[in-house]
Amino acid sequence: DPFLYYASHALSGLVSWMAVALSSLSDVMPPMWRAPSFGLILAGFSMGFALSPILAVFLSHLGVSIFSLGILTAGFLYACIFLPETLSPEASVSSKLKRLSEQPNMETRLDVWKYNLMRPMKELLILNRNKLFRLLSSLAFFSGIVSTADHTLFLYYVEENFGFDDNDIAKLFLIIGIMGIFVQTVVLKPLNSWIGERRIIIVAFLVGALHNYLYGVAKAKKTIFISATIASLTGMAFPTISAIKSNNVDELEQGRIQGALYSLSSLASALGPMMLRYVYHQTKDGGGYGKGTMFIFGAGLYVVAAVCAWLLPEEQANSNLKLRDAKKRSSLVDFDQVVKQDYGAIDDEA
Repeated sequence: DPFLYYASHALSGLVSWMAVALSSLSDVMPPMWRAPSFGLILAGFSMGFALSPILAVFLSHLGVSIFSLGILTAGFLYACIFLPETLSPEASVSSKLKRLSEQPNMETRLDVWKYNLMRPMKELLILNRNKLFRLLSSLAFFSGIVSTADHTLFLYYVEENFGFDDNDIAKLFLIIGIMGIFVQTVVLKPLNSWIGERRIIIVAFLVGALHNYLYGVAKAKKTIFISATIASLTGMAFPTISAIKSNNVDELEQGRIQGALYSLSSLASALGPMMLRYVYHQTKDGGGYGKGTMFIFGAGLYVVAAVCAWLLPEEQANSNLKLRDAKKRSSLVDFDQVVKQDYGAIDDEA
């Protein structure tokens, strides 16, 4: 009975530990290091993605489930015992006072219920704060639709149309995992320093459009493996988007912005598979590019997301520009101090 699986999977969405993890990193990492730091978290996912198929060789389905439960329990205990609080006591008190000041007067239990029901919607309003946040939300939504649909439908697609077996899937996961680790740990930080966050997102989404197009027109397994290899570059987008949002709010709003972004991603995760499945059912009998049309449609959504990324204000999106400006201001201050000292010495001599 798959009900228990789907029910437990749905319950896991009540608390997004990823949003908490990104907020914690934002509390302790400087802006220019946030995107690479977020990428390291995804590199950990990629490592698990690469190694997980090996478990199926040595363990039964029940054994894998028990092993996974043990890993999650160990992680929970480690977080409870060893993970430190990253928000400073002063910031924690300020956050509580700010939240209390924003609460309306609640005289009845009905008022309390209304406040608690409407609070999630009010928290999401941070995404409409300015042009930068609206654009980031748009590109996160469009890219989230495609990425979630890819993860959900891709395996069914290659099994049905290319005859992928367990060995092929294990190789595919290994390639995706190794490339994900390489991109997040080796490529992301130098590229971030070189071209900035805005251009990283553009590159990531253009690569996303390319690999989805290749999925759609593929005629052989070789094309699928090549597409999956370059698809890892698309993974640079998520940590970079999270970093830009984090860099443009104060420390009291880190949890709020990451939570709002994840809420929007969850909505995209719900809509994505349904949209691409609809395209698939409309084209599987010969319409468009045939069964691969859903991936062509996904490539189009990635292009829309790339356009949104191109419209991002560069001075707000790129932390390397902010760092350069800070260094220039620091140099000007130092030069001004040197000039004042020199003139002061001349005046004393006079």
